[in-house]
Amino acid sequence: MDVPVEGQKEVLNRDFDSTLESVDIAEAAIFSAGEREGFDEDDLHKIGMAVRECMVNAVVHGNRYHENKHVHVQVTIGSNSLTVKIADQGEGFEPSDVPDPLAEENLLRHSGRGVFLIRAFMDEVHFRKLVPFGTEVTLVKKKAV
Repeated sequence: MDVPVEGQKEVLNRDFDSTLESVDIAEAAIFSAGEREGFDEDDLHKIGMAVRECMVNAVVHGNRYHENKHVHVQVTIGSNSLTVKIADQGEGFEPSDVPDPLAEENLLRHSGRGVFLIRAFMDEVHFRKLVPFGTEVTLVKKKAV
């Protein structure tokens, strides 16, 4: 994970176990950070949903619940934004390979909507393949003015 840039403060920098319980804990911690920084209820809901989807993807698809792998979460607050970085220790993936959940053949699938929802709820989303393994997703939500 990166060092916060000037003008940002780090409010969370922690490894989480690859469990679904960790998803709840991370979501609650990030929700609280956003609340303290004055994000409105609508934005807090969007942040929470995006973080939940991203954490579930990291635990389930990235780390595959492996007890020796962790999900690293870093949250920084800028003057008008909240940035969340979530990194797993999995094999990595190409976002462009994720099927479009709105395509007719995918409408009834039980999975495959996470990346779509993350992009819908956040102002910026960036995917980065880590070396030697893992994926880091950066989520940015700007404060409503």
